[in-house]
Amino acid sequence: MKMILSADRNWAIGKDNKLLVKIPADMKMFREKTTGKAVVMGRKTLESFPNGLPLKNRTNIVLTRKQEYKVKDAIVVNSKAELDKELKKYDSDDIYIIGGESIYRMLLDECDTAYVTKIDYAYEADTYFPNLDEDVNWEIVEESEEQTYFDLEYRFLEYKRRG
Repeated sequence: MKMILSADRNWAIGKDNKLLVKIPADMKMFREKTTGKAVVMGRKTLESFPNGLPLKNRTNIVLTRKQEYKVKDAIVVNSKAELDKELKKYDSDDIYIIGGESIYRMLLDECDTAYVTKIDYAYEADTYFPNLDEDVNWEIVEESEEQTYFDLEYRFLEYKRRG
C-alpha cells in the first residue's frame, strides 16, 4: 500500500479539516497517481472534499466509527478489521491512503511507499503526519528538483520502507 500527502516543514498536513495550501502541480500529481485506484480515507477527509463527495474515477473507501454513515459511490467500513477485509479485494499496489492523521498513523506500518509533497514553509496546523525523516524504517528514494508556486518552494519526495 502507498500513502500520498502534502506536508509542511514540520510535517503538518492540515488545519480545521482543510489542506494547508492547494498547489496545482500537487493536485495534478495526486490525480495522476490515484485515478483508477482505491483510495482509503477517514470520514472527515471525505467531508473536506468539494460537496463532501467521493473522488471521481477511484474506488473510495471510508473508515468511520459512525455505524449509520452512508455515502453514495463510496464503500463505508466501521472498523480496522472491516477495512482489512475490504482491502484484500485489491492489489496492494493499487491502494492509496489519503488521510487524515489518524488513518495515516493506523496504516503507516502496512505501507511500503509514501509520496510526499514537502513544502518549505511552516503553517499553523492542527493535524500532522509522522516525521519520516526521523523514522529509521523509511528513506527517500526519489526527490524532484525544487518547484515553486508563487513564493512557496516545495519538492516531490518518494519514501520507501527499508528492508
